[in-house]
Amino acid sequence: MTFTIVATIAAVASTLLGIGFLLAPSFMLDQWGLTHESPTVFLSRRIGSIYLGLAVLFVVGRDAPPSRLRDAVCIGLAIALVLLALTGIIERAAKRVSAGIAVSIVVELFLAASFAWVATR
Repeated sequence: MTFTIVATIAAVASTLLGIGFLLAPSFMLDQWGLTHESPTVFLSRRIGSIYLGLAVLFVVGRDAPPSRLRDAVCIGLAIALVLLALTGIIERAAKRVSAGIAVSIVVELFLAASFAWVATR
């Protein structure tokens, strides 16, 4: 898999998550069995903003040639995605989120592995 493909997949996922968290936080929170209280809705909208910023980064940079910066982006994202997946696993084990978190965990691990693979090529 090439960086262009991984970045494109990440751009699509980030766009969908960004729009969801920014414009429909209650729907997104429902997927994980979380409440729609003011702090969670507030944080959801902020997370949506971050995801949309990442989507722009992926779209603009998807054709970047191999470089130290591209490798740094891939490694940083791989680490962040593994940590997100681990957080999801821990929260599910503690029964603080619903089984709906499994989809997020699978996508996060797939993207983490993809970014790590690209960084090592």
